[in-house]
Amino acid sequence: MIKTVAIQGVKGSYHHIVSEQFFDNSVGLIECLTFDRVVEALITKECDAAIMALENSIAGSIIPNYALIDNHHLHIVGEHYLDIQHNLMALPGQCIEDIEEVYSHPMALLQCKEFFKGYPHIKLVEDKDTAEVADRINKKQLKNIGAIASVLAADIFELDILAHSIQTIKHNETRFAVVKRTNSEVPEDEINKVSMKFEADHKRGSLATILNVMSDCKLNLTKIQSLPIIETPWKYAFFVDVTFEDYNDFKKAKSLIEIMGEGFKVLGEYKNAKL
Repeated sequence: MIKTVAIQGVKGSYHHIVSEQFFDNSVGLIECLTFDRVVEALITKECDAAIMALENSIAGSIIPNYALIDNHHLHIVGEHYLDIQHNLMALPGQCIEDIEEVYSHPMALLQCKEFFKGYPHIKLVEDKDTAEVADRINKKQLKNIGAIASVLAADIFELDILAHSIQTIKHNETRFAVVKRTNSEVPEDEINKVSMKFEADHKRGSLATILNVMSDCKLNLTKIQSLPIIETPWKYAFFVDVTFEDYNDFKKAKSLIEIMGEGFKVLGEYKNAKL
């Protein structure tokens, strides 16, 4: 039973919203300003699970988080997709023309950069977390300072929303992973998605051959992400997500890929949240 979950950010953050939607409000939160701290809380058993953003439909993959999950031998036991709606907020009684600086997470700033081209007087400053900035504005009563965060953050920290849904692309989804220390979470007959990692030989067609095995075994490739192997320059590991209808098809593919690919590793077996 999940009693506590570690999230990147504070209450009002998008990770907090995922926690509420995936679990429920009774789950205790451990607020962490970095993903390194999130992982530390999990591996030291301060919490039962962790939530980590993996990719965004606008900004792409959050590659360091793949490495954190892999390097610390953690396991993805679930996933959740959240429609990310960024809002510009500040202390009550101000308008956009009053705002001189906006602080937010680099990913949020990247996703909203087109909006701010219309307000060249506003300086954009990278910060650790969206909701933490909102909290700081409230606690210190910072005038002329704006935050980019969720509606929940505006409600919690009593800020006025000056502009709704300011991200460049209105349909803006982030995929989050629910991570635990062990991988025995979902019954085998309910598993229809797997995250795995492998390395391919430096030979022509090595990666293509492995991908063909997946296709022949009726696996649907939904994600492939390369990551440099630091100890071996110009060699890459591949992080791959596949979906399937029959777990036996995955087991067949797994037995072949274990032989063909170096360093094969299953990072998680879980339910496909897109179904």
